[in-house]
Amino acid sequence: MTQIVFNSAAIAAAQAGAMAAMQRQATPNSLAYSPPGHHPSSASASGLEAKGCMTMLPTKATTPEVLLVEDNPINQVVALEFLALMGVQTRLANNGLEALSACGLAAPDLVLMDIQMPGMDGLECTRRLRELQAAGTLAPFPILALTAHALDSDVQASMEAGMDEHLTKPLDFKSLRNHLGRWVKLPE
Repeated sequence: MTQIVFNSAAIAAAQAGAMAAMQRQATPNSLAYSPPGHHPSSASASGLEAKGCMTMLPTKATTPEVLLVEDNPINQVVALEFLALMGVQTRLANNGLEALSACGLAAPDLVLMDIQMPGMDGLECTRRLRELQAAGTLAPFPILALTAHALDSDVQASMEAGMDEHLTKPLDFKSLRNHLGRWVKLPE
């Protein structure tokens, strides 16, 4: 598995914001704890703390993690830059075998899967991931085909393999953002 870190202005701004947030002094309003089955806004955090019912823990803003499975270096750069501009965390796998390994280490929130790749293609990789999920050994997550193959038979093959959606290249930022937004909560 290859990991790529982009140093774009969007990432730098997000990192600066995260560092500033970590350096701020915590207050009861910036901390929360929810007992199972309760929403954080359903009770006053400072009231529960005063009653000894809870210990204050810092909240963690979650940023979705997308696994991009793509073998073409140019497509990798374009997709990774788009994902960085959306503010999501991204991991990269160059083929289906690397994607299986990456998902086994840590399940992503979403997978963008190319179809035609050397070693193991996206259809076979998706079938294997869905088998692991059905067996309960891998958490469920959406898998979106991201391919140049746009025929009805290609879409059908993607769906039969277990993909949730079939997106076609070339990538369009707005379209990709809209499709991803259907499956994961994207940062504002």
